[in-house]
Amino acid sequence: MKQEAVSQDRADGAQGGAPLCCNSTDACCHGGAKMAVLAYSLGKREINQHFTIKNAKFISIVVVIVLLVFHTTSRYYGGGDSCEWLLSRGRYLGENVWQPYGCMMHKYKSIEAKTCLAEKRVAFVGDSRIRQLFYSFIKIIDPERREDGNKHEDIPFEDESSSVNVDFLWYPEANNSMKERLMSWTHEGSAKPDVVILGAATWSIKLHSGSSETLQQYKANLTAIAVHLEKLADHGEVYWVLQDPVNEEVLSENRKMITNQQLELYNEAAVDVLNSSKRNSRSRVKLLAASRQAALETITQSDDGLHLPESTRNVGAMILMNSVCNKLLRPIDGSCCQTLPPANLLQKLAACFFLGSALVLLVLHILGNNRHRRPVPSDVESLEEKKPATAAAPLGLKAPFQALCRMGLIMSYFYLCDRADVFMKEQKFYTHSTFFIPFIYIFVLGVFYNENSKETKLLNREQTDEWKGWMQLVILIYHISGASAFIPVYMHVRVLVAAYLFQTGYGHFSFFWLKGDFGLYRVCQVLFRLNFLVLVLCVVMNRPYQFYYFVPLVTFWFVVIYVTLAMWPQILQKKANSSGLWHLGVLAKLLGLLLFICVFAFSQGFFERIFSVWPISKLFELDGSVHEWWFRWKLDRFAVIHGMLFAFIYLVLQKCQVLAEGKGEALFSAKISNMLLFLSVVSFITYSIWASSCKTKTECNKMHPYISVVQILAFILIRNIPGYARSIYSSFFAWFGKISLELFICQYHIWLAADTKGILVLIPGSPSLNIMVSTFIFVCVAHEISLITNDLAQVVIPKDSVSLLKRLGAAGLFSLVVLLLASGSQLTPGA
Repeated sequence: MKQEAVSQDRADGAQGGAPLCCNSTDACCHGGAKMAVLAYSLGKREINQHFTIKNAKFISIVVVIVLLVFHTTSRYYGGGDSCEWLLSRGRYLGENVWQPYGCMMHKYKSIEAKTCLAEKRVAFVGDSRIRQLFYSFIKIIDPERREDGNKHEDIPFEDESSSVNVDFLWYPEANNSMKERLMSWTHEGSAKPDVVILGAATWSIKLHSGSSETLQQYKANLTAIAVHLEKLADHGEVYWVLQDPVNEEVLSENRKMITNQQLELYNEAAVDVLNSSKRNSRSRVKLLAASRQAALETITQSDDGLHLPESTRNVGAMILMNSVCNKLLRPIDGSCCQTLPPANLLQKLAACFFLGSALVLLVLHILGNNRHRRPVPSDVESLEEKKPATAAAPLGLKAPFQALCRMGLIMSYFYLCDRADVFMKEQKFYTHSTFFIPFIYIFVLGVFYNENSKETKLLNREQTDEWKGWMQLVILIYHISGASAFIPVYMHVRVLVAAYLFQTGYGHFSFFWLKGDFGLYRVCQVLFRLNFLVLVLCVVMNRPYQFYYFVPLVTFWFVVIYVTLAMWPQILQKKANSSGLWHLGVLAKLLGLLLFICVFAFSQGFFERIFSVWPISKLFELDGSVHEWWFRWKLDRFAVIHGMLFAFIYLVLQKCQVLAEGKGEALFSAKISNMLLFLSVVSFITYSIWASSCKTKTECNKMHPYISVVQILAFILIRNIPGYARSIYSSFFAWFGKISLELFICQYHIWLAADTKGILVLIPGSPSLNIMVSTFIFVCVAHEISLITNDLAQVVIPKDSVSLLKRLGAAGLFSLVVLLLASGSQLTPGA
C-alpha cells in the first residue's frame, strides 16, 4: 500500500545515471533497458492510481461487515462453540503441537492443574487405551509419576497437597459391569466423581471376532449406560472417548480382527446413541473425537499398532485438561471453553461516551453545521514539522465528534476481535519459513517502491520514516510467527526496539537543539500523539497502561530528554556557536543523564520503590508488580542517550562543514569512507555471529544494552556514507513508518489475539488467506487511527497557553476519577 499522492516517476533520472547495459553501443539493449524502466514506472503509477488508501478503507469496511455476518450466521445456524471445537476438530501445526479448530489450547503446568482440580475426583473408566490417557493426565499433575500400575486392575492416584483424586477403573467392555459401576455413582448420597472419562470397544471386537451381533449388543449396552451418564452429567462432566485408529499392518495375530472399519462402526454407534440421549438436557455427555484425529496422523509410530505413541496421548490429556479447567482458571492463552467476561464500569461508560458522540454528531448534522476541514497533520515526533501550503480553515464543531464516532466504530471492532466471542483465535507456532518467507516478501516490495529523496542529509526525514517502516514490519512478522523462540531472531529484533529508542533520542535532541522550542504546547502534542490510542485501549480493552510497554517506555524517555535539555542552563545551537565551551555543557548534561541511568540500573530495589508509589504505580504496574517495567527499561537503558550523543556529534560536524551531504557525494573522503564502511560491515556481521551463538536469552540480554549500539551505528553508516544510498529511499517502507506507532499498538488486539498470545482468525481453515485479510484490515485501521489522533490533537491541545493549562487541569481531574473508578471496579488483567 502506498500514499495517495503518487510521487513523480523518475524514469528520466534513472536513464541519466550509469549505463543500463554493459555494452552501450548495443542500441537494442539500450532501448530494452529504457522500456524496462518505463514499464516499471508505469506499473507503480497504475497500482497507485487504482489502489488508494481511501479505496482500501472502504474495502476493509465491507469485508468486516461480511465477516461479521458470516461468523454470526455460522454460529447461529451451524451450532458449536469453542468447547465443541476443542473436543472434536483440530490439526497438527508441527511435531506434537496440536491446534484445535478456532480456539487456543493452554499448555497446563503442574501447579495450574492442581489448582484447577483441587479437592476434585476424576475417574477414567475403560480399557488399556483409557489407561494410557489416564497416565498422560496424571503426569500433567505430577510429571514424575511412572506407569507402574498393573495392566488389568484398577489404579488409584492421589495428590495430597491439592487433595486431587484420579482413579483408573478397569472396564474393558461397555457391558453390565460398567453400567453397574456408573449406577452406583448415581445413588443418593454416593460420592460422585466430578469428571468421568470413559470409552471401550476394542475388547468387544477382539473377543467376538468383530461379529455384527456384538455390534448390536454394544449399541444396546451403550443405550442403557447413556441414561446413567446423563445423570452423572447433571452433577459433573462426562466424556466419552471415541476409538482411535489402529495400524493394521503391525497388529499381533490375536488383534488382527480389530480393523479401522470395525472401529468406525463402533464410533458411529456411540455417536448415534449418545447424541440421541441428550433429551434437551442442559447437561450432556461430551464426545472426545479430537484425539482420534490426532492419532490418524501418528498411529504409524505405534509400537504394537493398537496403543498410541506418548505424544498423541499427551494431546488427548491436554485437551481434557483445557476442557475442564479453562473456564475456571481463565488462562490468557487458552480461549477454548472460556466464557465471556462481563463488561466493567469503565467499559460501559466508554460505550456510552462513544454513543453520545454519535448522537451529538447526528444533531449537528440535522442542524446543518457542516463546516469541517481536516487539517494537514504535523509529525510532532520528528525534527521537521510539516507546514500546510495554505492556511486551513478553523475546525468546525462537527470535526471532533466525527473523529470520536470513527474511533468508536474502530473500538467496537477491537472489542469484537479480542473480547467478544465472535471471531476465532489460534495459537502461534514458529517455523523458519513462517518468519523468513514474509520477510523476503516485504523486502522485495520495499525495493520495488523506491524513490529519489528530496534531500540527501544523513538520516533525513524520508530515510528515518523508511527505517521505522521496515523495522515495524519485521517486528510484526516476528510477533505473529512466534519467532521469539529462535534466539538469533529474538536478538536482532531486540536491536530494532533499541533502534526505535535511539531514534527517539536522536530526533528529540535534534529538535530541541535546533529549534529551542521547550513550550508546553509542543510537549502536550508529543504526549498526546504517543498516548491517545493506548489510553483509549486501556479503558475499552480493560488492560493496564504497562501492558502496551513500548508506549510507556518512549513516553518516559521523552520526558527525560525534555527535562535534561530544558533544565538550566538551556544550551541551544545558537548559544553554542557563540562559544565552544557550551558544547562542554551539553556533554556535562549527557554525563549527568548517564549517571542517572546507572544509579537506576544497578539498584533494582530503589527503582521499584520509586515506581511503586501511587499514582505513578498505576502507569508502570503489570499484574500488581513493576518488575516487567524494570526488565523493559533496563534492557535498552542506553539506547536513548546513544541517540542523543550521536545527534550532538553529527550536528556539530555538520555545522563545522566536515560532512559532504550533497547529492551523490560520499559522506567523508574516499579513504575515510571506505575504512568506515569496512568497519561497519565487519561490526554488523560480527554482531550477527555473536547473536547466533548465544545459548540463552538471559545470557544475550546481559550484553545487549552495551553492544546493540554497534549494530545501530553500523547500519546508519552503511546506509548513509555512499552518496547514492542517501539519494534514494523506499516509499513503501516510509509509508508504514509514518504509522509505525499505530501498527505496533493495534497489533495487540486486531491482528494478534488473546492479548498477543494468539492469532486472530477471521477466515477459518485457510491460514494464508486469513493472514492476508486480517493484515489488510489491520493496516487500514492503523492508518485511520493515525488521522483521528491528529484530528483530535488540533482540538484537545490549543496553542493558547491559558486554555491549554485549563484543559490540563481538567484532564488531571478526569484521570483521577478514572483511577478511582478503576480501583473500585478492581480491573483484572486478561478479564
